[in-house]
Amino acid sequence: MKKLILAAITTACAASVFAQGSVNFSTRDAAGSSHVYIGGTSQIKGMGPADNPTGPTDYSNTRLIGTLPGGLPEAQHFFAQLLGAEGTGIPEASLVPSISPPTTFRTGAASGQVALNTATFNNITPGAASGTFEMVAWDNTSGLYPTWAQASSAWQTGLILGGRGNIFSLNSIGGGLSTPPSIEPFAQSFNVWIVPEPTTAALAGLGAAALLIFRRRK
Repeated sequence: MKKLILAAITTACAASVFAQGSVNFSTRDAAGSSHVYIGGTSQIKGMGPADNPTGPTDYSNTRLIGTLPGGLPEAQHFFAQLLGAEGTGIPEASLVPSISPPTTFRTGAASGQVALNTATFNNITPGAASGTFEMVAWDNTSGLYPTWAQASSAWQTGLILGGRGNIFSLNSIGGGLSTPPSIEPFAQSFNVWIVPEPTTAALAGLGAAALLIFRRRK
């Protein structure tokens, strides 16, 4: 009897270790659609005229990922991934990448939208009541940044295009016998852009400070 109890406990512990919450990672379904754009001089977030539901966010100085002539290589070289954590209202700094590989983008009429994927998380319990999520995207044309941990540092130092979407919550997380919820219509569109080089930003800041001091002395 004791052996059976120990075996049951061992099995339960092993199952909990490998348990993974899951989310349907698609930016286009019956509930709505969102896109990722290239361009801009700062981070843009929000629904635009091309989205469903439509919104007022201006993406006129950008273009959708994968819309270049022969845009398939571009679509395949841009990566997207979900960051997440269990519970609602989790701060951005506490969200971690899914353990499933990043997905790529589509072309044609679906340009700017990710290739369908299921994002799984080892920090979210299957069937959890809720989770907090954020979509990120970046340019991995060089092949040097296959993970968000590597890409985020490169993006923040102005080496590659990158960006972060809005933070949103989902209920009834998938995994086990639970069906994964869709991120739409909760995820919103955003852009990937180049962060200005630190030296440029620093010079701009020093110039503004010097101008303010000069004005005060006059």
